[in-house]
Amino acid sequence: MEKMTTNKKRLLIVGGVAGGASCAARSRRLSETAEIIIFERGQFVSFANCGLPYYVGDVITDEQKLVVANADLFKQRFNIDVRLENEVLEIDREKAVITVKNRKTGEIYPENYDALVLAPGAASIRPPLPGIDLPGIFAVRTIPDSRRIREWISTREVKRAVVVGGGFIGLEMTENLVHRGISVTLLQNQTQVMAPLDPEMATPIHDLLVSHGVTLGLGDGVVGFEANADGSINVITQSGATHATDLVILAIGVRPETTLAKAAGLEIGERGGIRVNAQMQTSDEKIWAVGDVVEVQDFVTKEWTFIPLAGPANRQGRIAAEAIFGRNTQFRGVQGTSVCGIFGLTIATTGANEKTLKRLGWNYDKVYLHPGHHVGYYPNAKPINMKLLFSPGDGRVLGAQAVGEAGVEKRIDVIAMAIQLGATVYDLEEAELCYAPQFGAAKDPVNIAGMIAAKDLREDAPLVHWEDLPKLDGMLLDVREAYEFAAGHVETAVNIPLSELRQRMVELPTDQDIWVYCQVGQRGYYATRALRLNNFRAANLSGGFKTYQAGKFKLNQYLV
Repeated sequence: MEKMTTNKKRLLIVGGVAGGASCAARSRRLSETAEIIIFERGQFVSFANCGLPYYVGDVITDEQKLVVANADLFKQRFNIDVRLENEVLEIDREKAVITVKNRKTGEIYPENYDALVLAPGAASIRPPLPGIDLPGIFAVRTIPDSRRIREWISTREVKRAVVVGGGFIGLEMTENLVHRGISVTLLQNQTQVMAPLDPEMATPIHDLLVSHGVTLGLGDGVVGFEANADGSINVITQSGATHATDLVILAIGVRPETTLAKAAGLEIGERGGIRVNAQMQTSDEKIWAVGDVVEVQDFVTKEWTFIPLAGPANRQGRIAAEAIFGRNTQFRGVQGTSVCGIFGLTIATTGANEKTLKRLGWNYDKVYLHPGHHVGYYPNAKPINMKLLFSPGDGRVLGAQAVGEAGVEKRIDVIAMAIQLGATVYDLEEAELCYAPQFGAAKDPVNIAGMIAAKDLREDAPLVHWEDLPKLDGMLLDVREAYEFAAGHVETAVNIPLSELRQRMVELPTDQDIWVYCQVGQRGYYATRALRLNNFRAANLSGGFKTYQAGKFKLNQYLV
């Protein structure tokens, strides 16, 4: 039986939500005698900020559903003192004392600590642009933020909105505003939405947004705002365009709330967050930091990074608590495993993307595939666009991205765990996963991704990629049926359908490389194997014509 901890430690936590609240609850489960106080400058100690766009969109109609836990619950269930609307103004590290202001009464008072945890989160980026403080321009970070947006929409009878930024919040807000019958323009400074994805993987998202009536302006950042006489706002962009609107949502991103930490002289990292060790301890041995305020190491690349996600924040809170109470647990780092839904499309990613690997100069390889989320003979199979990145030396999985209508997050979750365990594409090949016709296939998309990569590494079916096509000094062979070829093909390709290939191999050069493609890669693989077994120098275009189209033709389609 575990002995009750009699540690009289005084633990103060600055901020609640995910990191601070989980740290407090875990601390109580480790010590019945510690005094635990949470100081929260807002009105809510623990709320679901990931649900805020859906509250604005009336998908969630009851504001109380967003409250994960209130101050009374913390007191009754955990004997934790939560002080709402109490803002920590200063840390005196030498005396181990914080200065607190009660925002309701104006009282300023000190509190001493044995251990201090900083979990103030991150603040929405609000760049100093002309007109940025005009009425009708909102960020979405707290329940009061979403409450104000709902009120503005109702009282102003909003018909038009401009969303600035195409990340998680930007996309979710776009969907929810459209859900409320509002015409939306989405402006993004970068040339794609969803920066964690590689550009060609974002193509289906761009097409989907436009198909739902969203005006999409990529590569066109906002430079200012102007008020109109009727109360509307002009949003002015780098291209010189002006977008008249009734509402602006700023979803540019967030930055760590490090004011307290900087004033206290704690070490701040290169990415602007508090630098912590594997036990979430700062440069002061009595102070820990968790959640959106910290920098942590990327699990794959080992780079210091800033990734504000709820899952890592919760884990960090628990690890800080365990470190404070003497357990030797460590934070493994972040993989950026994340998912987003937009108009019925699911977008998920984990690990490193190709942009990062290129920037770091890593040696890597990749595969594209477009499998159904379950077997094709069962009704309503939906394709998943997948991309797997791996090390060409040992096959270690480095990252994955997937976009589709169903089964997307399931596959990325499997690959996320594979990355955690240092697994290889050969492990994905052999992974035993659930199968019934309505759920998957005997060869799951995860298996298929591993198989394609493993066959490339074994040189059974070497891969080439759409961006490599200009380098080809040989034949490009399209093995789709003639009607598919007629509907669209790569300009220099020769068409010999797979069904005729064995009879027509005499038409192929034996002294040149032959790069083969079909629609999504499967027939190309069959053709590549047949050609290689007949002594042709064949390779398969990964992802087929579908990936070629996404990368070659559509990347710049919505650029301003």
